[in-house]
Amino acid sequence: MEKPRCCYDVVVIGAGPSGAVASSILSEKGYRVLVLEKQHFPRFSIGESLLPQCMEILESAGMLQAVVEAGFQYKNGAAFSANEDDSFFDFRDKFSPGWGTTYQVQRAQFDKVLADCAAEKGAEIRYGHDVISYKDVGDQVQLDVISEDDAYQVEAKFILDASGFGRVLPRLLGLEKESTLSPRVSLFTHIEDRINHLEYDRDKILISVCPENNKIWYWLIPFSDGRASVGVILPRDVYEQNQTSNHDLLRQYIAKTTAMNTFLSNAKFDTDVRKMDGYSCDVTRLYGDKFALLGNAGEFLDPVFSSGVTIALKSADLATHVLDKQLKGLPVDWDTEYAQPLKQGVDTFRAFVDGWYDGTLQDVIFAENKSIQIKKMISSVLAGYAWDKKNPYVKDPSRLKVLAELCRA
Repeated sequence: MEKPRCCYDVVVIGAGPSGAVASSILSEKGYRVLVLEKQHFPRFSIGESLLPQCMEILESAGMLQAVVEAGFQYKNGAAFSANEDDSFFDFRDKFSPGWGTTYQVQRAQFDKVLADCAAEKGAEIRYGHDVISYKDVGDQVQLDVISEDDAYQVEAKFILDASGFGRVLPRLLGLEKESTLSPRVSLFTHIEDRINHLEYDRDKILISVCPENNKIWYWLIPFSDGRASVGVILPRDVYEQNQTSNHDLLRQYIAKTTAMNTFLSNAKFDTDVRKMDGYSCDVTRLYGDKFALLGNAGEFLDPVFSSGVTIALKSADLATHVLDKQLKGLPVDWDTEYAQPLKQGVDTFRAFVDGWYDGTLQDVIFAENKSIQIKKMISSVLAGYAWDKKNPYVKDPSRLKVLAELCRA
């Protein structure tokens, strides 16, 4: 291993959304930032339905124009379907102020757009470079890095881990903790959707519930080029009873739905089906003296409300604010300025995820004659405004259970 090459203010591990936003913000402030990305972009990634809360952060990071110009699919809400019941939330009609629309994106293209923005702001990005060790060496952190044809060390004052499901620092520093959420399996792919049904709203993600088991659900995320992302979430024990291929299993479960199966009656399944097992994860802590964990490198809940990218961008926004102060020699408290504020929104999403799987939130979503004001509050959280404490369902997410009881009465 070569001696350390240069010293950076910050090394960011991973060039996905949180890494790109963090490196862009810090580079624009004048810090010397190196991004080490294990893969080569563009590359496939899941998490394609953004929430409107993302737009505010992309705008503040100076990335909004590039995203708008990329031509992604417009999105203004979420539609839900279960048996013969249908419901939808229009994110423009919500309790919290702010953006009410966003995009549904192919992550290969979206992540490349953001990474290119970060590079334009001055971040140095090295693709195909993998961090294999972390060592605290006094005032600096030393990382061992390998690439296809090189091995070297690099030093920095601070490390931001934005490695997503790669979870580099949680693995290297022994920070991984089992999630409290049940283990589930996701099967997903991209298709040529060929949807021409008059009742289909391409401006919304469609979430469908399995008629046989309300803990099984599906997504249909349309893109702007006639293709779509489809997937199913299964309890692990249900998946393990399967005796067929993942491709056939996904199609068999889609066939159980009413609306989704109708919309996809002419779809062409032309891409391999991928599998992700036990995706929920957690850590013992989100920061240390010289590092912080962003997005999925910290905690990932569940894809049901598309909260992954929103939490990732929020973590980058919060962390860079604290880190900027620290690098200027100002006093900081990572717990009260980063971990606690981030956790507040994560816990709101967690309450909604728990409510989805125990049926509480499904009772609310499919209830007839919902209060207009309450629907606006629920719509706000579904739009990603999980940090707006003026919303009673953010301030006290347990109110969902009371609301569900009223809906059932």
